[in-house]
Amino acid sequence: MTHYFAQNNVIDPRAEIEDDVEIGPFCVVGPKVHIGRGTRLENNVTLMGSVTIGCDNHLYPNVVIGGDPQDISYKGSDTKVLIGDHNVIRECVTINRASEKEDGITRVGNHNFLMACCHVGHDCQLGDHITIANGTLLAGHVHVDDHASLSGAVAVHQFSTVGSYSFVAGVSAVRHDVPPYMLVEGYPARPRCINSVGLKRNNFSPQVIAALAEAHKLLYRSKVGLENAWEILRANGHLVPQVNHLLSFVQGQHEGQHGRGREGRKAA
Repeated sequence: MTHYFAQNNVIDPRAEIEDDVEIGPFCVVGPKVHIGRGTRLENNVTLMGSVTIGCDNHLYPNVVIGGDPQDISYKGSDTKVLIGDHNVIRECVTINRASEKEDGITRVGNHNFLMACCHVGHDCQLGDHITIANGTLLAGHVHVDDHASLSGAVAVHQFSTVGSYSFVAGVSAVRHDVPPYMLVEGYPARPRCINSVGLKRNNFSPQVIAALAEAHKLLYRSKVGLENAWEILRANGHLVPQVNHLLSFVQGQHEGQHGRGREGRKAA
């Protein structure tokens, strides 16, 4: 077992720290913290409350993980933050513990890149391979699906869902769910086109990209309605699995309130 613990930090002896963890100076690690092997904390990192961090993560200066949820209804229960493996969490990122309104866990998956000064609010659920650029703010109960990208200075309304392989342009206000595979921008953010660059980078076939482009045209340009779009896409042989996923997402969005599928229903 090898560790590197710099001087001038405060590490509670009850914290569970696995092999090959590096902790720089002026860090604070609380008693209910578990840090997986190979994770590196630069200086001035604070881990408080019940926090589990997986393997091979890199936390930069002034990161704060596990602070109380910023929810006035919170009564002090032992909620948690769970963070997976191979994440990069840059300077001054804050990730709050969950409230008592869902399952009590704020989750961040694997291989994510959270750039400086991001905020991940209570009860957020982040998947894998997500990029969130500088200064972007996720309110409580936001879900971000795999391979989504959010540019800088984006604000995401509570209970919004950001779909997989979507792209949110900078300085956008996300008040509604972001459909998968779409590029959204604006105040409020609206689907403008498919996320063609992201789809190509992730090896989507030209046939799938064309089918998603046609779905976008029908839903957001021609505005034929969901049922008619479904029938037209089926008739034209465009109902590939990704298009079905997009249409199911939009259907769920319509079943919620205020353009957010989980709003007005039991959060899941």
